[in-house]
Amino acid sequence: MITVALAKGALLKDSVSRFEKAGLDFSSVLESGNRQLMVPSPCGRARALLVRNGDVPVYVAYGQAQLGVVGYDVLREQQMPLAQLVDLGFGECHMAVAVKNNSGYERAADLPPHCRVASKFTHCARSFFDGLELPVELVHLTGSVELGPMTGMTEAIVDLVATGRTLRDNGLVAIEELFHSTARLVGNPLALRMDRGELRAIIEAIRTEGNLSEGLI
Repeated sequence: MITVALAKGALLKDSVSRFEKAGLDFSSVLESGNRQLMVPSPCGRARALLVRNGDVPVYVAYGQAQLGVVGYDVLREQQMPLAQLVDLGFGECHMAVAVKNNSGYERAADLPPHCRVASKFTHCARSFFDGLELPVELVHLTGSVELGPMTGMTEAIVDLVATGRTLRDNGLVAIEELFHSTARLVGNPLALRMDRGELRAIIEAIRTEGNLSEGLI
């Protein structure tokens, strides 16, 4: 049986749509009364695991799911041993450095050495600032990182930005982009090597249906 790890939240609806077009129906996960975390498809040859976005790479890397859909931001942050198969194109956002709009900083390099920067994505942030050769103290937060600069705890944040509304509503502005992020179809490398064609057929159906290209980390 094929097992697919699907992220709850913003990516779920589009993820279900892509798999449905490839012949796997997981639409029951979108029903308002659904509380199941493991949902079989009507055809009986596949099932979906409903997990948090950040847990998708874990289930796929450990082989509990052969395929999964997850944001590129999570892949960059976690660096799990996965095969990145298709850039699905939805869930667009970007990772950015943001500061208070009256800070006077116009780019990340303007930040003072050894200042504090809040982020949920500390690996991505560390790689970025190391590339600038700018030493900073990273403060790991799991939510509402905007409060860092607002309270004066940090000079800046590194976070995902989609529309930018949350930043604007809290008096912040993005000053530099780290990378662009979209949803990616990922696979377990061992499962792909042992595949007799079934997984490849699903991958190609998803890629062909969306006229999508391969996405490589």
